[in-house]
Amino acid sequence: MNWARIQAGGCVTAMLLACSTSTWADGASTFDPQQHAGTQLLVDELAAQGIPADWLIETLNQASFSQTVLDAMEGAAERRLRWHEYRDIFLTQQRIEEGADFINEYEDALAQAEDVYGVPPEVIAAIIGVETYYGKHKGRHRVLDSLATLAFYHPVRGGFFRGELAAFLKIAYEQGVEADELYGSYAGAMGYPQFIPTSYEAYAVDFDGDGIRDLWENPVDAIGSVANYFAVHGWQRDGVIYHEANGPDVAPESLPINQTSKPVVTVSESIEAGIEPQSALDPELLVVPLRLELADESIRYRLGEYNFYVITRYNHSHLYAMAVAELSEAIEQQVED
Repeated sequence: MNWARIQAGGCVTAMLLACSTSTWADGASTFDPQQHAGTQLLVDELAAQGIPADWLIETLNQASFSQTVLDAMEGAAERRLRWHEYRDIFLTQQRIEEGADFINEYEDALAQAEDVYGVPPEVIAAIIGVETYYGKHKGRHRVLDSLATLAFYHPVRGGFFRGELAAFLKIAYEQGVEADELYGSYAGAMGYPQFIPTSYEAYAVDFDGDGIRDLWENPVDAIGSVANYFAVHGWQRDGVIYHEANGPDVAPESLPINQTSKPVVTVSESIEAGIEPQSALDPELLVVPLRLELADESIRYRLGEYNFYVITRYNHSHLYAMAVAELSEAIEQQVED
């Protein structure tokens, strides 16, 4: 899912929890603004921006607290799996073959996206393949419930999710969709590419020219939006994602390993520390040293380039970015075969 703009909001959360008058019954909570001071503040803010207060009250009154959502936030796969375990989830033959089918079905839109934004079809397909299995699994949580719960009951990121809830309400109202009928991830990510609401606002594009930015039901808009997201974050046209490398059993302490920040290590510094690319590279090229654990407990090293970093803007995990990279390679090979 798209975690690019998630950040702590503990102070805001504490304030809102302190003023909340929500009631609990059998594990459920009401977000009715007439009973919940936090949602009433949100109504006031959004109404001042032009969204009818009656619509906001009616919509928020349909939100339900979800303990399942709070529990899911604590168990993200990126935080508990090793590389080979994470890889096995996404690098299946079926996902590869359906990725090739996706490219064949939307060949024109993908070609246009590459022409406009410089992002290859297989990379766009891999993102959508990892996120929602090409649109088959867009999430089973009502977005309204997820975001309301996280906005007012997450102990750390409540302030962030309050902003996402506000953005979601704006999108639903402006696009004339029923907010209580939209489903997504436990963290409120939506549609084919699993954009969080603020990313939807910032990066979604009307790629088929029908006047609507629809990421829930329109794969063409999703294709253009993923490509736009990558381009805005600095994707390098025709750039490499990573290089194979050799390295020691124990990671060098002198290098930042598996980081999701911009590359700061030169190839020459990597070699000096014991991680050497398998092919000749510019000694001054900036890379991200990667150390991946395989099922037989051996270690594989790679050096990520700037495009690897760009993929981590979509999800701040080196495992996620490497899964996307490998899936894109496998899809490309499947298309060629």
